[in-house]
Amino acid sequence: MPKDRNNKVSCSNYRCEIEIFLEVIGGKWKSLIIWELHQHEVIRYNEFTRIVPEITQKMLTQQLRSLEVDGIISKKIYKTTPPKVEYFLTDEGYALIPIFEKMDRWGKDYIDKYSENFR
Repeated sequence: MPKDRNNKVSCSNYRCEIEIFLEVIGGKWKSLIIWELHQHEVIRYNEFTRIVPEITQKMLTQQLRSLEVDGIISKKIYKTTPPKVEYFLTDEGYALIPIFEKMDRWGKDYIDKYSENFR
């Protein structure tokens, strides 16, 4: 649950549950992080910077922490030098994948339909 809403999970605090969904996965980077974890299963921190080179390290760290707090991803820390950290989807994260697959399909169909607008 988003930390600023931990004790406010009543219908009176959200107009609809879609707000919760968008609060947890909203924004440009969270969706990409979730999708890439689905594609690769496990990703190390530095691999994210190669997979999504446009994201800054500060933003990547913020988004990973937020997704971890919200229970969408988890990390495993290996006590090595240098430290090795791997990120992976939790069950809650995997529950989002059918939605992301539909979004991916919709995006592909949209591009096919309106491809002249993307040239």
